[in-house]
Amino acid sequence: MTITGTGNTPDVVDVVALGESMVAFLPTRPGRLADVPSFDRSIGGAESNVACALAGAGHTVRWVSRVGADGFGDHLVETIGSYGVDVSAVRRDPVRPTGVYFRTAGDRGTDAHEVVYFRAGSAASAMSATGVDPVAVRAGRILHVSGITAALSGGCLSLLRELTAPRESRPLVSFDVNHRPGLWPDGTDSRVLLELARGADVVFVGEDEAGAAWGVRGGPEEIRALLPEPEVLVVKEGAKGATVFQESASVFQPALQVDVVATTGAGDAFAAGFLSATLRDLPLRDRIRHGHLWAAAALTAPGDLAPPPARDTADRLAALGDDAWGTLRLGPGWTQAGQRAEEEVRTP
Repeated sequence: MTITGTGNTPDVVDVVALGESMVAFLPTRPGRLADVPSFDRSIGGAESNVACALAGAGHTVRWVSRVGADGFGDHLVETIGSYGVDVSAVRRDPVRPTGVYFRTAGDRGTDAHEVVYFRAGSAASAMSATGVDPVAVRAGRILHVSGITAALSGGCLSLLRELTAPRESRPLVSFDVNHRPGLWPDGTDSRVLLELARGADVVFVGEDEAGAAWGVRGGPEEIRALLPEPEVLVVKEGAKGATVFQESASVFQPALQVDVVATTGAGDAFAAGFLSATLRDLPLRDRIRHGHLWAAAALTAPGDLAPPPARDTADRLAALGDDAWGTLRLGPGWTQAGQRAEEEVRTP
């Protein structure tokens, strides 16, 4: 895989992440939204989660989006910028508001939660092929986008079609399917997400997502048969692990055993870890393992944005033999500096 961009000019960064981020209100105690008396403010956004994680690991990252000219927009730009992400290409909308959402403390991956979005007509939904800075968007070795953006508006869909269209010297395009059925009331999700995935260079998709979006239920090989075009296809198989296809090769690596604190943001962390290893030109096996390790960092910490493991720690663990990797179990605090791999490997 060849990644364009030398990184020798100020405008070129390792990764550009484009997409909507929203202000999230998280309950101060368990219960129905109707019963929760107060909320803590946070942020949420698939692409900005990836951007913040990569910046936390020392990569140069730019977030491209659109927010309202309001206090919530200020909070998003300031918070994401505080992670070391370049936010200079974020545009402010004088008319449309920044999106917000409220959710309960349950698991967003199951039905044990409530979530209410106020994002219709948001500033980010006004992104379009002519409404973003094309130089800022394409000045990355990798451009990371997701299917969420395509669902926000016709203009956003046109933008993603433009970015995934064949173009000489375009960045490596990374596409996370991020299937959200509730965002597709017109039922076009299957066709649109398949089209965009086929135009990308690196695609992340969950086995469950492929079943829901495309009716593919025969495992990673059947998903690859549906998506032969991407140079790299990453099929996430939940707690089982992940399979990566590149050209005629495929590599599977089991997921880690993790003492889960919260599941939010784990998929974005996996994508960030895999892309970080891709930027370093690591072997496929190690790219998957870095994805699992970064996901484990998110799973063992509260909130969407957990600091990624230190590079030397992640490299040491990714280099473990298969038996040691299979018995590795990680709990809260494992990313703290000073831990040795031998101390972290234990039989459950």
